[in-house]
Amino acid sequence: MKKVFARPESINDEIMHYCAGCTHGIAHRLVAEALDHYGITGKTVGVAPVGCAVLMYDYFECDILEAPHGRPPAVATGIKRSRPDMIVFSYQGDGDLASIGLAEIVHAANRGENITVIFVNNTVYGMTGGQMAPTTLLGQQTTTSPYGRNLNTDGYPIRMAEMLATLEGTSYVTRVALDKPANVLRARKAVFKAFDMQLKNMGFSFVEMLSTCPTNWGMSPTEAITRLQEELIPYFPLGVFKEKEVV
Repeated sequence: MKKVFARPESINDEIMHYCAGCTHGIAHRLVAEALDHYGITGKTVGVAPVGCAVLMYDYFECDILEAPHGRPPAVATGIKRSRPDMIVFSYQGDGDLASIGLAEIVHAANRGENITVIFVNNTVYGMTGGQMAPTTLLGQQTTTSPYGRNLNTDGYPIRMAEMLATLEGTSYVTRVALDKPANVLRARKAVFKAFDMQLKNMGFSFVEMLSTCPTNWGMSPTEAITRLQEELIPYFPLGVFKEKEVV
């Protein structure tokens, strides 16, 4: 019998490079558990972003391709169309997906590409220097909004899950949080569901994960979790925004 907390076979034992308190490691594990559950590691291709998860190929046992900044949906589309027998997922941050890659994610979703997208939303550019992202909350200080995000000049934070759920091509769109065990279990269920939708050829599936960024938020790990709960979740509500019935 496997131990409950045993490392998934789809992820190796390399020490991850993520900052203390960052929840990318949790997100990686959930994806790996899904690959193990469906027995698809050997037929899966992941697409890495330019961002904090740029080195994810060091950790997963499946094939991983690196895409230019913001282009993972386009790369994933090419892989899936050329090899429809493969399971394809992209793993992206909010700067990569919601800013530089906004056109790619919207059109891939609208076309109903049969891929799975894991979107890690921590409301800030991570690796590139802590700049304001499209998801940065009003009043949030970043390196490019030192006085806080201003509604009059910067507009509102984008709610990606709600926007993509309006498109006909999406099959499953949900938002989860990586802040406490109960929500992590819900996130795990969502990731499993997203890959299941792809396996059943249902079209585009999207899991948005609210995450922490203690380094660029200037907080301790525990303070970052509190901020996620008190500030992010109220603006980015959790839940399933779209789920097509399996036919």
